[in-house]
Amino acid sequence: MPPRTVVIGVDSSTQSTKAVFVDAASGRLLAVGRAPHVVRGEAGARESDPEVWWQALRGAVAAGLKESGAAASAVTGIAVAGQQHGLVVLDRAGRPLRPAMLWNDTRSAPQAAALTEALGGPDAWTARTGSVPVAAVTASKWRWLRENEPDTAAATAAVRLPHDFLTERLTGTAATDPGDASGTGWYSTATGSYDPGLLELLGLDAALLPEVARTGATRVGPLTAAAAEALGLPLTTAVAAGTGDNMSAAVGLGLGGAGLVDHPVLSLGTSGTVFAASRTRPASPALSGFAATDGTYLPLACTLNCTLAVDKVAALLGLDRDDTSPGGEAVLLPYLDGERTPDLPTAAGLLTGLRHDTTPRQLLGAAYEGAVVTVLRALDELLRACGLDPAEPGVAARPLRLIGGGARGRAWVETVRRLSGRPVIVPGTVEPVALGAAALAAAAATGADPVAIAAGWSTGEDVRLPPVRRDSATWERVGSVLERASGPLLGGF
Repeated sequence: MPPRTVVIGVDSSTQSTKAVFVDAASGRLLAVGRAPHVVRGEAGARESDPEVWWQALRGAVAAGLKESGAAASAVTGIAVAGQQHGLVVLDRAGRPLRPAMLWNDTRSAPQAAALTEALGGPDAWTARTGSVPVAAVTASKWRWLRENEPDTAAATAAVRLPHDFLTERLTGTAATDPGDASGTGWYSTATGSYDPGLLELLGLDAALLPEVARTGATRVGPLTAAAAEALGLPLTTAVAAGTGDNMSAAVGLGLGGAGLVDHPVLSLGTSGTVFAASRTRPASPALSGFAATDGTYLPLACTLNCTLAVDKVAALLGLDRDDTSPGGEAVLLPYLDGERTPDLPTAAGLLTGLRHDTTPRQLLGAAYEGAVVTVLRALDELLRACGLDPAEPGVAARPLRLIGGGARGRAWVETVRRLSGRPVIVPGTVEPVALGAAALAAAAATGADPVAIAAGWSTGEDVRLPPVRRDSATWERVGSVLERASGPLLGGF
């Protein structure tokens, strides 16, 4: 029997780093190492020190290696999947000039609006990049930096995304992939390259940017001697280009050209995200029209307020997160951090429809309903971008895959079932973002297709839940409040 080989998939998210150790042949999860991040900021600011990400990666790999019991010599590949959009600016020595501005930093909303207008409106942007600038997008953050910290912008010798920064620490090579690059606002999904006209508009020199690898599974190098020593891994370890977290989750779930296409996924985490792998290039102003990491596309919609916002409401009410009931007449839009889809960066939470008999459990239920209706409205637009009619019976019956922390919560799962009316699949795959990164690492080591690798792995049994009758009354009530309140009460432009 040949010796076992092991690959490492790294999920560097907003709050923490997870490093999964996976048997490269079977996909069996051997261990998960974890290390926390620190996020700081107020009044719309959300920042982290990139050096903390590197230290967390080292700590997570060390913990996973110890837990797995695998010999370091068995590791053949590693790949990083990172939180999207964050702006990392480096000096000539590769050190951060300032904390990274994270995806959920909303300070650059005015710059996003100005950029949209400067190019001629939303349709002009989607025709080139697939997406319209919002506060989350890296281009908006770069414009904010140039306007608010011009000395830092002028001193910048390299611009990176979070996963790019870590891949460069591993290999010494400045590399990214089409998936994460497509979330910057300066990469064209129409041409598959950086857009010179957009770089000129942004005042950004292409020489500051990493090269775009063909896919996230492209081998961009072995570990450097320093990285190998820091991680305790062989110098021969193959390092993949890596990708963004959503693109990696798609790989981990077997979504892509060698797997499932046009099958929607709903991720219930810090943010609420819906996406699908598609062969159709998306160009809807209501979506982020990303590239996938395997050569297909990944239309995606992201809401800022999901599990953290609802947990905050539960804490204010003194309730356990599952101690809830349907909201009745109450409507609660939990836009505690502004909102991205719909684009309401200055919004705050909104509560209406209170009665004398409204209970705390109903208020918490209303928070769940507000968050879920928001993300499911985005799902309908996603399906249209894939060339599908959400109302067509076959499309309406297509299962919705639930991932993220919320997928393990009874209240989240049941609210999604009630408001979507769809069959729900909770994949048995543990840590799909990190698992997707592990598949990219295995592909970098072997040259195989990463989606085919992930689809062939045995990573756990799915939980399949049948559809329930859709709660159309709640859907319409929440949607009506959102439509009527978005301008005057929610800070719409």
